[in-house]
Amino acid sequence: MAEMYEVRAKVISQKGTCGAGHKVGDEWVIGYRTPEGICLSALNAMLPNALVLMFSGTFPWGSDPDSTTVACPDAANPVVFELRRVR
Repeated sequence: MAEMYEVRAKVISQKGTCGAGHKVGDEWVIGYRTPEGICLSALNAMLPNALVLMFSGTFPWGSDPDSTTVACPDAANPVVFELRRVR
């Protein structure tokens, strides 16, 4: 079985009014369980990339193999998350 890492999701940018109340600096750890308090729409947007990081994958377009960014699907009130593999 492949080694599984946890992934830290951190809000690095927020504009407008987030319906879930997320703000810059908020953090969650994504692992075996759904993080409490995170918006399901944001989690749904970040989950494909989080799974790549959880199972040792990388993104060829990124400069840091342990992180990537993902935006919330609410274009009128965008929240941007940094996903970082926890080693």
